[in-house]
Order: sequence, then structure tokens, then C-alpha cells
Amino acid sequence: MTAKATSRQPAPVDQSYLLGLLGYNCLQAYLKIIPQVKKQLKKVQLRPVEFTVLAVIVDNPDINQKRLGEAINVSPPNLATLLDRMQADGLLTRQRNPNDKRSQILALTLQGKQRYEKARAGIADLDRPASLSSDEHDQLIYLLQKVFL
Repeated sequence: MTAKATSRQPAPVDQSYLLGLLGYNCLQAYLKIIPQVKKQLKKVQLRPVEFTVLAVIVDNPDINQKRLGEAINVSPPNLATLLDRMQADGLLTRQRNPNDKRSQILALTLQGKQRYEKARAGIADLDRPASLSSDEHDQLIYLLQKVFL
């Protein structure tokens, strides 16, 4: 091989079609952000879905299991399994709704509140990539929510 042949850089990979797709861009952003979030949540022994559940319960006192599942888009059987595990871990309680005996109200335990607060503090900085200004971050959140809300 000559020096000239080894100094050539390969042409950039053409992703122009993919970069024009919303789903592809969302996936790539997710893949960039989520490993850092998972690492931070692991420090407080939480998975992203568990953090999501805790956050929704904190912001919605007396939410029932059905409304939680609808809000976070988790099927009833999967949510029941998740809540069983979280209850066994001492993060939340399920109590019969005094106004509707068919539903259960969810509440965080003291341990659940403490883990949630630690997790929230730990991921606060991870939510704003350095490549985005504060205004750009807010605009991105707004536009993404227009897609799914």
C-alpha cells in the first residue's frame, strides 16, 4: 500500500433519507440520552419505567392504577406486575379507593419518595444536552409533545 492509499478517508455514510425521518431522529436522540439516564437511575436502584411511575404518582395524588397505566401507556397486565414489584420493594402502596371499591389508589412510601427525589436530582442535568440552548430545549419538548399529546 502506498502512503497515498492509506491517507484517504472513507466517504461519510449517507444517512440523508433516515435523517429526514422523525422516528429515526427520535430513536437516535433516545440512544444518546438514555444510557446516561439509566446509569444515574441505577445509582438509586430504579429503572426508567419505575422513575416514571414514581413521578406520575407524586404529581397526581390519589391516582388509580387504571389512570396511571393510560397515562404512561403500559398495559394493565404489565402494569400490575410492575406495581407488584415496586410494592414488594417498598416504593409504593395500593389502597382501595373509598369512593370506588373497584379501583386502587397509589401512593409513595417514604422510601419511594426518597428514591424519587434522589433520582430526580441526579438526572436533572442530563435532561438538557449541552448541544441545545435552553430555548432550543424548550422548543424541542414542545414540538415532540405536539406529536404524542
